[in-house]
Amino acid sequence: MSSLRVSPDVLRYTAFSDDPEGGNPAGIVLDATGLSDEEMLAIAAEVGYSESAFLTAPSGGADSGASAAGRAYSVRYFSPKMEVPFCGHATVATAVALGERIGPGDLVFTTRAGIVPVTVTREGGTLRATLTSVEPHIEEVAADDLAEALAALDWPAGDLDPALPPRIAFAGARHLVLAAASRERLAHLAYDFARLEALMHRLDLVTLELVWRASPEVFHVRAPFPVGGVVEDPATGAAAAAFGAYARELGLVPEATVLTLHQGEDMGRPGVLTVELRADDRRIRVSGTGTRIPA
Repeated sequence: MSSLRVSPDVLRYTAFSDDPEGGNPAGIVLDATGLSDEEMLAIAAEVGYSESAFLTAPSGGADSGASAAGRAYSVRYFSPKMEVPFCGHATVATAVALGERIGPGDLVFTTRAGIVPVTVTREGGTLRATLTSVEPHIEEVAADDLAEALAALDWPAGDLDPALPPRIAFAGARHLVLAAASRERLAHLAYDFARLEALMHRLDLVTLELVWRASPEVFHVRAPFPVGGVVEDPATGAAAAAFGAYARELGLVPEATVLTLHQGEDMGRPGVLTVELRADDRRIRVSGTGTRIPA
C-alpha cells in the first residue's frame, strides 16, 4: 500500500485552536467503510499528521438514540507508524467537522479505548467540542524506567519539579507525566528519538506529558511522540485528560476545577486545551475549538 494516494475525502482540521496555523492538525475520513487496517495506516502516513481519524457506522455498544439520529460512530485513530487506542485532538477535530455538517449537539464515538461522548457547541461563530474520557487511572513508574526516560530526554533529575512527582496516567491511552522545574527546562527539548521510542514501546506509552506549572490552574505542556513517528505532538487531548486525572489523584488541584493547558508554543503552533474535573464524575472532560485547514 505504499503507493496509495490520499483520497479527496480526507479532510484536514486543526484542534485546540481556531487558527489553521495553530493547534494540532488531524486527518479525518468521515466514511472509512471498507478500508483495511493497512489502507488506513497508509493514508495516515501520507497525510503525515500525528494522527488521523477514520469513521464508520457503529457496530454496537453506542447509544441507541445517538445511533438512530446518525450521531454515533465507530472511530479508529492511526499515526504515521501505528494505530493508537484513542486520540483526543483528532476527536475534537472530527467533532468540529461533524458539527459543521450535521449541526451542534451530542455525539457518541466508540473507540478502541471505550465509548467517548462528545458535545459540540457554537460560541459566536466558532464551534467548540468537549470530549468525556473513559475511566482514568494512574500508576507508579519504576525507578529504572524513570531513569531511562530522563536519560533519553537528557534531563537531569534535579530539573524535575518535586511537587509534581512522575507517574504514568491513563484516560484512554497511557502517558508518562514528567514535570519540569522551570519553563526554560520545558523549552529545551532535544531527545534521543530511538532510545525514547524503545522505552515507550516497552511501557506501552503513547506520549510523554512534559509539563510546567505556571500557576495553580495553568500549565504549559509538551508531548514527545516518537512511537507515532512524530518528534512532538502540538496539542494532545488524550494526554490532557490523563494529566487531569493525575492532578486530581495526587491532590494537586481541587476535585472540581478547570485547568488550562498551553501547548504547541515552542513549535510555533500554539493551542489551548481546557480540562474540566467534576467532583461527582471521575471521567475527565477536555474541550477546545477547531477549524478546517485550507487546501
